[in-house]
Amino acid sequence: MNPFQRMLLAPAALGLVLPAVIAPETAAAGELASLNGREAINDYMEQQEIDELKAWRSKNQVTSVNQFSDIRPTDWAYQALSNLVEKYGCVAGYPNGTYKGGQAMTRYEAAALLNACLDRVTEVTDELQRLMDEFQKELTVLKGRVDGLEAKVGELEATQFSTTTKLKGEVNFILGGVPDYDGKTTGNQDRTTFNYDLRLNLDTSFTGKDLLKTRLRAANFTAASPFNDGNSLFKLDKASSTNAGTGGAGGLDTIIIDRLFYQFPVGKEFTLTAGALVRNTEILAFVPSAYRSQLLDFFTTAGSPGVYNKATGQGFGAVWKQNVAKGKGFWNASLNFIAQDGEISNEGIFDSDGSLNTTAQIGYKGSNWGAAVAYRNGTFGTRTINANGSAYSSLSGNQTSNSFSVAGYWQPLDTGIIPSISVGYGFTDISGTGSAANSDSWSVGLQWDDAFAKGNAAGIAIGQNPSAGTGVDDPLSLELFYKFQVTDNISITPGIFYITDSSNQVGNQDLWGGVIQTQFRF
Repeated sequence: MNPFQRMLLAPAALGLVLPAVIAPETAAAGELASLNGREAINDYMEQQEIDELKAWRSKNQVTSVNQFSDIRPTDWAYQALSNLVEKYGCVAGYPNGTYKGGQAMTRYEAAALLNACLDRVTEVTDELQRLMDEFQKELTVLKGRVDGLEAKVGELEATQFSTTTKLKGEVNFILGGVPDYDGKTTGNQDRTTFNYDLRLNLDTSFTGKDLLKTRLRAANFTAASPFNDGNSLFKLDKASSTNAGTGGAGGLDTIIIDRLFYQFPVGKEFTLTAGALVRNTEILAFVPSAYRSQLLDFFTTAGSPGVYNKATGQGFGAVWKQNVAKGKGFWNASLNFIAQDGEISNEGIFDSDGSLNTTAQIGYKGSNWGAAVAYRNGTFGTRTINANGSAYSSLSGNQTSNSFSVAGYWQPLDTGIIPSISVGYGFTDISGTGSAANSDSWSVGLQWDDAFAKGNAAGIAIGQNPSAGTGVDDPLSLELFYKFQVTDNISITPGIFYITDSSNQVGNQDLWGGVIQTQFRF
């Protein structure tokens, strides 16, 4: 018995034997008198009290809080008592089956309760020690592995590229072609080409909420390729050339900087962006489309290349998002200004000859749907349509454009046979000298996520490309694709395109083409 238990039991033991000591004429007194001194008397008293305490505990210990007749689930301490009784087994009641929770506790009762709980804690500790001894070898191996990982982490931290910058990369290999149709199409069709598009993103954050984006890019698509030609309806989203020098002189495969901007929050609802190379569609609250083939450029513009024209240059923008609980729908608004040619010495960032783009959008984005209306004003040189019927030409002379768009999408909550649906419509009015004309465009896209296998996707889209001019036909574009998600970092996407009665091609031919786009992400 430890000193603490002796201290608790001695007063009770003394209370039991005191009458016998006072009445020496009794038989118990004679028996005690024959013992060897005071120490023997104390030992005898303690043993008697221990026996009675054990008997009391054995008789009154309970295994469930429901054994107490005066305890109800509505009592404020019910859960605490339940844990002490059923989990730790260190609460005893009175012989009549009650707990008497409203009664004051004596120091003896408190000591008995504390001692019982301490005994249970000791038992649990002993069990843990036995487990540790049994799995000592395994714990030693795990400790060694953890120490090794800590050493490797320390080594990486000492040699890391930057504590604030993360490198993200994307490489696209594109194999494809467009038939020549007896020489009646423009560019270098009737050839199979194999090109690449490389993008390296250096994302830097100084506060954890801001972003300094620097993107390096290299690609070897020629200007005459149907997949890169600015006037081609087969223009791909991932196709470009990075020729150095004015007019593309200087050869292919040059590494350039094609994004350089800084983005930071202001309060809980606003985000501001400013940079020397920033794209208008990338600093909107969102683009209202769930169709993500990443193939034909037209189907990445929500049916309105007049508004979502992907103008890139010097500029700034602001985005407001309603502050709501995570997962809830929110209203949003975006406004940005981009000067495509603002870096040219005689065409400043606020000069009308600097190809100025002012884009505004108001929308609502829910958990699985979204919709937005948008407007863009463009000056001379901005990427849009004009009267010659080309889908992606630039404004000339003193022309200006006013483009409008309404678009939206819906996605099923669970993937299956029901696809996401994306629709959009755009209208562009061109004013100024020259043979300017109005035009409209639209698109509808269906996409099945997790098609046949998790991570894969399939889709089909149809739309009317913008065209302008009297007697100019409106070409329809059709796209089919299936994306194989080979690994978390590699995907292969075959795609087929078909364009009807293309007025911007010689001979108004119906055209078709296809690509196999392999994408690597890291």
